[in-house]
Amino acid sequence: MTDAAILTLCKKSEVSEDEGFKVEKDDFSVAVFHVEGEFFVMDDLCTHGPGSMSQGFLEGHIIECNFHAGCFDIRTGEVASPPCMVPMRTFKVVDDPEDVVIELPSA
Repeated sequence: MTDAAILTLCKKSEVSEDEGFKVEKDDFSVAVFHVEGEFFVMDDLCTHGPGSMSQGFLEGHIIECNFHAGCFDIRTGEVASPPCMVPMRTFKVVDDPEDVVIELPSA
């Protein structure tokens, strides 16, 4: 993990299975997802409009934005259906027994 900082977001126990969980730290806002024993993290603000990904509808690994109903894959951030066109930024989740921890790439 050279050239990367890590950030602890929350306790794993705070994130319900198959639902989004919003974490805000300073000006940093992300959506955390817990699916099939794995945790995934992406920016909370949709790339298409003012939707909150943590408030969207999660089915498997696909999150539907609560604003325009566009969909993204929470594993990669790739667009799964329009009207969204720009992928979401995702973060690498670091293995930790109790917390959701992500890598923050250096600027």
